[in-house]
Amino acid sequence: MSMFNSDVSQNMSFVRPKYFFISGFSDLPFGKWYFVFLFFVYVVSVFGNSVVFIMILTDRRLHIPKYIGIFNLALADFGETNAMIPNLMKTFVFDSQYISYEACLSNMFFAFMFSGVQSLTLVVLAFDRFIAICLPLRYHVIVNNVFIFVVLTVVWSFNTVLIGTMVISITRLSFCKTNVVKSFFCDHGPIYTIACNDNSINYFIAKLCTAFYIYGPLLAIVLSYLGIFFALSRITTWEERLKALKTCGSHLLVVGVFFLPILGIYLAALISPAHPNVRIISTSLSSAIPPMLNPFIYTLNTKEIKGVILKMLKKKMASS
Repeated sequence: MSMFNSDVSQNMSFVRPKYFFISGFSDLPFGKWYFVFLFFVYVVSVFGNSVVFIMILTDRRLHIPKYIGIFNLALADFGETNAMIPNLMKTFVFDSQYISYEACLSNMFFAFMFSGVQSLTLVVLAFDRFIAICLPLRYHVIVNNVFIFVVLTVVWSFNTVLIGTMVISITRLSFCKTNVVKSFFCDHGPIYTIACNDNSINYFIAKLCTAFYIYGPLLAIVLSYLGIFFALSRITTWEERLKALKTCGSHLLVVGVFFLPILGIYLAALISPAHPNVRIISTSLSSAIPPMLNPFIYTLNTKEIKGVILKMLKKKMASS
């Protein structure tokens, strides 16, 4: 890249590019239509999560631990959508795939930050369902608003420290060969792997983040549901079992929407190397689709939220 050769600040052997070139979607057939699709996803995601915000904030009946967790998930979905898709739209509208070094690090931080919050919030919601079904008589003692606020504060603080460390570690890398990032955003892996000095610290942090945000949460959720299924097996009637399990339906759907595409990408990469466009499209969809679907899953599968929507519609009809 000529811009790479001309726009670098370097100190002897250390090279820091002024810009990165985001190569994702460069050779994508029908790329314009895919950008139109992503714009549609963006609009639906922003609208859906905004509705969830308003409903939970304005209705005091939803000011309980479960819905505080759902509010936090919607906040993370809203943040990730805005961290990812507007940058892609800028690339499409202005036909520019360059991003400044500082803006790239900022994009990396917020994209991974909000994605990490999503993952850990799903663990918090799994814990909520575990206590509600396995220890129903102690639920309001263990899980209350103060408890959930403290836990979610820890989630955000932990994410800030770990993702901040991951991003700061990029600043110690020298990019003396290329500034081309083979992804659709400032992805950590494709950036640290093009460095020409020692990137072992970045490799370690990448594996640590994978453990904390994919394997660890998934294991915690699986263990929570094993405990739930064990508790349900002690209930004598199928009607009571199904009634209790129905309260987990929305959470299970959201967990599936979030984790299954990610696991599919990892497994596919282990079996055989995929074409770069296939990998990039799969990764972009796994980031864009969950924030769009989550509001609908909770809205259509949760009795309390459906009740709030009906109440809001009745008020609007009455006023008009």
